[in-house]
Amino acid sequence: MRYLLTRLLGLTLLLSLPLHAEDRLQAEGYLLENGLQVLLKPTAERGHVSIRLVVGVGFDDFACVDQELPHLLEHLFFGGLDAGGEAALEARMQALGGEWNAFTGDGDTAYLVEAPAARQRAALDLLLDVLADTRLSDAGIAEAKRIVQRESGGNYSHLERWLDRQDLIGREAHQQLAVELGLACAERPQVAGLTRQRLEALRHDWYVPNNMTLIVVGDLDRDLPAYIERRFGALAEGPQMERRPLTSIRQPAAPRRTLSQGLFGEGAKLHWIFREPALDGADNETWELLRDYLEWSLYRRLRIEQGLSYGPWSERRAYGEESFLSLNADVERSDVARTERVLRELIEELRHDGLDPDTFARLQGAAVARQAWALQGDSDLADHYWYALGDYQDGRFGDDAARLRAVSLDQADQALRHLLEQPGYLRIEKPLLGFASLYWLGAGLALALPALLALLLVLRRGRRR
Repeated sequence: MRYLLTRLLGLTLLLSLPLHAEDRLQAEGYLLENGLQVLLKPTAERGHVSIRLVVGVGFDDFACVDQELPHLLEHLFFGGLDAGGEAALEARMQALGGEWNAFTGDGDTAYLVEAPAARQRAALDLLLDVLADTRLSDAGIAEAKRIVQRESGGNYSHLERWLDRQDLIGREAHQQLAVELGLACAERPQVAGLTRQRLEALRHDWYVPNNMTLIVVGDLDRDLPAYIERRFGALAEGPQMERRPLTSIRQPAAPRRTLSQGLFGEGAKLHWIFREPALDGADNETWELLRDYLEWSLYRRLRIEQGLSYGPWSERRAYGEESFLSLNADVERSDVARTERVLRELIEELRHDGLDPDTFARLQGAAVARQAWALQGDSDLADHYWYALGDYQDGRFGDDAARLRAVSLDQADQALRHLLEQPGYLRIEKPLLGFASLYWLGAGLALALPALLALLLVLRRGRRR
């Protein structure tokens, strides 16, 4: 108890020090006795706080058939605390002058609150009430299921399920590749079979303080640490659930595929997707710099030099335990073959020549400089702490600018060469038919229809005779 009082006194004094707010990498973090991790960050912004309550459960913790469980429970928490339902609950947050939202991701579920500083404790009270006192009624579950089903594309018909199983529905290219490799679910997750008992079990097992992190950033109340200890410290510690292992590649995928996206149109997208190899010395910052370099190479080649794509881009995505880096371009349907040829030439040049030192240095400098302004305000900083929870140690988050600066040209060049040793996976998205093909199809039908009618008329007359 003496240690706890000393700690709370120290935190109270810390919140009154203005210099502490200037170092965004520093945040006061500690554990309550029930296992709840708390991160507090006072800032120079007045009159506002950003709150993030992060629960360590997400889509990846469940098999494909049950993957919507955490998402469904998240929606249920916004269904209302009493007979007034969702409207009355929303009115309570509006009366506090705040806003809230929630997101379910692959690895966690986060509840986001923006509130006036003067009402930060009232906002936290309401958030706690929602998580602790929401009743999971059959009517509420049915309504939440309808919402989640709408968000995922509406009613999942037998035809759509069959098309999914036959790999005939036009998924986005990265998602399609993940399905082919066995890293993502082949069918759209459904909610119809998710029962109240499963939802209650999820709430009991995962929504426990020792599986949560509370982040508060902004104009913090000096009494906030004592409030958190009193209110959040009263939550009962729960079981430590074992997390489901991330999926790994289970089967090969075709090196090249054309994916149908819609029936008619003149646009197309090319995606050349490479699996990021596991390399010593190639950390996240190395791949981020390579992404920037490849995006600039695409922009210069496809837009400036060739005029094929207005906004080509490079991106990184993760599925299961695998990460991918891709080259992407939005082009005209008639330019697909030419764009593929130009991409092949660019990839071959990069394989042969590697990185240009001056270009790499310029883009590295830009990436380092961007860190100074990338986080604007309390909300961005709270989100950054949420995303970087695994990078928090001894009261500080990792210094992204320093790590970007530390990546050498040789490290990045070796990573690029290992990346492009693979042939990669080419995925071309385009509608089934272009408008020119549609016109020819219409003209053909227009010519064939009179002949078909004439044939039917002749056959009918022949029968009468």
